[in-house]
Amino acid sequence: MFEEDMDKFEKIIIIALVVMMSLVVLFTTIELGMVLVKDLITPPTNQLTTNEVLDLFGLFLLVLIGIELLHTVKTYALEHVIHAEVVLTVALIAIGRKVIILDIKVVSGFTLIGIGFIIIALCVGYYYFKKGLLMHSSDNF
Repeated sequence: MFEEDMDKFEKIIIIALVVMMSLVVLFTTIELGMVLVKDLITPPTNQLTTNEVLDLFGLFLLVLIGIELLHTVKTYALEHVIHAEVVLTVALIAIGRKVIILDIKVVSGFTLIGIGFIIIALCVGYYYFKKGLLMHSSDNF
C-alpha cells in the first residue's frame, strides 16, 4: 500500500512539474517574442546592438533548455528512465548559453578556465556516450 501511495504521489509531482515547466517555457517564449518585437521596432535605428543580439540568443537558448528539460521530465514520467543523452544535451546548451551571454571583461581567468574544462568534460562525455551507443547497436547486428 505504501508503494502505491508513493507512486501516486510521484505521478502528481511529475504532472505538477510538467505543467509548471510548460508555463515557464510558454512565458519565456512570449517574453522572447516581446523583446524581439520591441528591439526591432524601437526608433531611431531599428537595428539590434551586439548586446541585444546576445540577450536574444540567450533567451532563445533558455527556451531550448526549457524544452529539453520538459522532454526529460516527460520521458521520466512515461518510461521511468532518465536518458543520459538528453541530460548531456541540456548541459551543453546551458553552458553554451553561458558562454554566449558571458561578459569577458567582468569574469576572471580562472572562471573562464573552469568553463572551458566543463565544456571539454561534457563534450568528452557526450562523445563516449554516443560511441557506446554506436558500439552497442553494431553488436546487435
